[in-house]
Amino acid sequence: MTLELTRQHAEHQASQQQEWQQLSQWLLLSFIPGLGAVRYRSLLKEFGHPEAILSASFQQLKAGLPDKLAQNIAGNPETPDISERLTYTRNWLESSEAHHILSVSCPDYPARLKEIPDAPPLLYVVGNPKLLSEPQLAIVGSRRPTPQGGRLAYDLALELGKSGLVITSGLALGIDAAAHQGVLSSYGSTVAVLGTGVDQVYPRNHRNLYSLIAQQGAIVSEFPLGTSASPGHFPRRNRIISGLSLGVLVVEAEQKSGSLISARLAAEQGRDVFAVPGSVLNPLSKGCHQLLREGAVLVESHEDILVELQPLLEPMLEEEEAEPEIVSDVINSQHLHVLDCMGFDVASMDLLSQVSGLPCEELSVVLTELEMEGLVQSVPGGFLRVR
Repeated sequence: MTLELTRQHAEHQASQQQEWQQLSQWLLLSFIPGLGAVRYRSLLKEFGHPEAILSASFQQLKAGLPDKLAQNIAGNPETPDISERLTYTRNWLESSEAHHILSVSCPDYPARLKEIPDAPPLLYVVGNPKLLSEPQLAIVGSRRPTPQGGRLAYDLALELGKSGLVITSGLALGIDAAAHQGVLSSYGSTVAVLGTGVDQVYPRNHRNLYSLIAQQGAIVSEFPLGTSASPGHFPRRNRIISGLSLGVLVVEAEQKSGSLISARLAAEQGRDVFAVPGSVLNPLSKGCHQLLREGAVLVESHEDILVELQPLLEPMLEEEEAEPEIVSDVINSQHLHVLDCMGFDVASMDLLSQVSGLPCEELSVVLTELEMEGLVQSVPGGFLRVR
């Protein structure tokens, strides 16, 4: 029995070593400066495998590459620095069963992402890599949303998560974080695509959220381990967010923002684009309104998204439970009157007093009771109806 176990252990180690030798060729090529995703994929198409690319001569490579890049590949690319990175990567990969590296030839590499012309040759994953192939919707938006925008992103993600969709976003402040938190609260799954290495938490105050996503979803990046945040990384990250997804929903965005880049990339990739309208006085509505003028699907509830995606989702969507409605015997008529007067924009105490006809002292009591019931939120500038 002991001899059999020893033999199995030796075979397992030999298999692991062989897998690492193959993966290390993919990694080695990815560490060469100046070799981006498009050129990497072009070389794969021509030579078939990283090992063949690394074995090619300068003359073979320079036909399709700049001379300096061809020389870097044809020379001895495994410098001491690169050898150190390979060792660090292997140690990371073997340190946890939740750590994965998927090459574009791997069966678990998501098929939707592989369709885009600049699909990353490698994906680093913490969590469940199979989620990357599940039907996903991306939710993106402002890093500084209004309280109403953040709440809406949270609620939409929660309901879409209940319906079986994986929610994908970028772990950024604001709308991204609200979307991740919303789907996690529904015990659904979420994917966070980073503009850093997966061993980096950015922003730092999302450490707890990062941990929750790693347990209940997946953290993904194309950037090698140890890569820190850089402005140029985030547009590259955005193409992965849209590439993984069936569609991209924008909740509050200025006209010049990364969220609109994600939406445009989604349109170019043949994905659906959704946008939430807002007040014409809110600068964060302008980006969404621009997308709507360009043909994005207008979203007022999660059902608008499900209806649009139904042909793709019909086999896996669960029947939704009806939400209980707020009825007059639960909330008294005075509370309902104040809620009706508030609408869904921030309202000051003075404005509410004028519209409702209630004195400020009496109105203050009503608003406090509504806030305790979770129907109203105190925000800068007044009060906001949240349900």
